[in-house]
Amino acid sequence: MTDLDRAAAALRGLPPSCGPVRLVAVDGHAGSGKSTLAARLSGALGGAPVLHLDDLATHEEPFEWTGRMLAEVVGPLSRGGTARYRPYDWTLRAFGPARPLAPEPVVLVEGVGAGRRALRPFLARLLWMERGAEESWVRGRRRDGPELSSFWDGWTVAETRHFAEDPSRPFADTVVREREEGYEWLPGPSVTASSHHTVTHRDTSRPAN
Repeated sequence: MTDLDRAAAALRGLPPSCGPVRLVAVDGHAGSGKSTLAARLSGALGGAPVLHLDDLATHEEPFEWTGRMLAEVVGPLSRGGTARYRPYDWTLRAFGPARPLAPEPVVLVEGVGAGRRALRPFLARLLWMERGAEESWVRGRRRDGPELSSFWDGWTVAETRHFAEDPSRPFADTVVREREEGYEWLPGPSVTASSHHTVTHRDTSRPAN
């Protein structure tokens, strides 16, 4: 069994946190590897849905998406219903057609600020992707290319301000570090007793790309 299989089994075993759903946040700096981790966890969970916060944010409001998240996603899921949100098109600068999000046993929320204080009461688990801000931003800039350089200039300022005002890492249940092969799962700052660790630590999985 790989580390992702163990993590998936542990997440399935958590009590529901948002109606019938175990809402699991994957937070960290932009470019830290959150999307890749969420995609791999989704696979280990048999195709659990992943909500990308980039679909709720906009150019003008990179972090002011809490209202949309609570109204369009958390509210319906907490009642056991299917959520419907309108993903933002970053090219057209407009919200697109509504997209359904079913109340599956585990739903992953991935993005910078996924562990913000307004969402933590609805989370079954908060995972923090452990990679420093500067290193993450370099990776992100390299991934997106020079044409998005000005966007990144503004983003790094906004992200720094966000985490200064509403940090996520101090409340993380699990810190995840990317390794040459797989991930390392460590107790997060919010965990004070090993007896309630629910994610297996120090295992390896397939090589991380």
